[in-house]
Parts: sequence; C-alpha cells; structure tokens
Amino acid sequence: MSTDRLLIREWELGDAEEALQVYGADEVAHWLTPEWRPVNDTDAMRSVLHAWIESGPNLMPPAGRWAITRREDGQLVGGLSVKLLPPFEEDFELTWALRPDVWGQGYATEASRAITGWAFKQGIEEIFAVARPDNERAIAVARRLGMEWVGETEKYYDMTLQVFRLRPG
Repeated sequence: MSTDRLLIREWELGDAEEALQVYGADEVAHWLTPEWRPVNDTDAMRSVLHAWIESGPNLMPPAGRWAITRREDGQLVGGLSVKLLPPFEEDFELTWALRPDVWGQGYATEASRAITGWAFKQGIEEIFAVARPDNERAIAVARRLGMEWVGETEKYYDMTLQVFRLRPG
C-alpha cells in the first residue's frame, strides 16, 4: 500500500536496525502500551520483528503490523498496527509509532489514513485510537484523522486513556 510520500509494507527481519530507532527510542517507548517491553539492541528488535512476522498470517484482516518507509529514499520512518483492544478483543485499535527525528512531518496522519481506508474495505464499521491524556501528539493525529473523541476510560490496558473513534465516510 502506498501514499504520495510513503510505502506501507510488511515488516522484514532486515528492518531491525532501523526499527530500533523507532521502538527503542525512549521518547517513543514512553507512550507505548504498558505491555510493551523495552527494546535495547538490534538482536532484541529482530526478535520482536520475528514474532510480528510469524504471527501475521494468523491475524484476521484488518489486523496486522506494517513498516512505514519513505518512497523517496526507502528510509524506515515508523510502524503501524491494527489490533484488537484488550480486554474483550472486540474493538479494533489503530496504533502508530515514528522515529522522533521525523515527528511533525505528517507521516503518522498520512499512513494512518491509508491503513484505515484499507481497514474499512475489509468490512469493519469503526476503529479506535487510545492515548494517554498528556500525549498531545497522538491526540492531534487522531483529530487530524477526523476521529471523534468518545471519552476517557480505564477499560483498556488498565490505565486512564482518551478514546477516539473513526467510522467510514
């Protein structure tokens, strides 16, 4: 899948070093879900990618995990996922994470628009994004995507989160 500036593709083991710049960055890991375990080196990141790649075929679309690369130079700038939210695994969650040095360039919004458009074509009726109340960047992306704020809850991940919802159209 692609946009004007980005290519959204499956993860590869060879992405480990560049993926570490995303998921190993403290300023990114700080905002990830509590179940996320810190990734401190390329071997650990390769293990995470291996798990993501191996689990991919078992996920029911639109669930999945993808790498985001720039079309102009092939640089990996981040990752996206669509997954079922805990605890009941009934609602789909959109997540994104970008390298800190590319924040503010619209990549999260652009990639998320593409993946949500694809997800809706898979037949889902809504998708959610959750963010800690002080995660202003994530909240801004959710709003740019046209997501509607539906409230605050402790239902997901056992922590207070802002909940945003997007429906087709």
